Amino acid sequence: MADGSTLTLTQSNFETAVLKSTVPVLVDFWAEWCGPCRMISPLLEQIAKDHAGKVVVGKVNVDQEQALSAKYGIQSIPAFFIFKNGEIAEQFIGAQHSRQSIEAKLGL
Repeated sequence: MADGSTLTLTQSNFETAVLKSTVPVLVDFWAEWCGPCRMISPLLEQIAKDHAGKVVVGKVNVDQEQALSAKYGIQSIPAFFIFKNGEIAEQFIGAQHSRQSIEAKLGL
């Protein structure tokens, strides 16, 4: 994502955008009705912008992408997965994470 924006992830682009990525990918499972999801969204946008080319930040709408949500066992949102080399490297839940803690998890 050279432009530094977040990427909308779907069943059709998940493999290419996440599993085949050459850089770490932070995947945010979220929903429009989720207050904490909306609260952390600007932070994720800023991380995507500030680290463009070094990391991809993608968002999966759990209401629109129920198969992906089920595949990764999403029960609470926001839920975050960090993928490195196509594998889950870390996962965490909730909007209480600081920018520094998220960047550290991404290796930035």
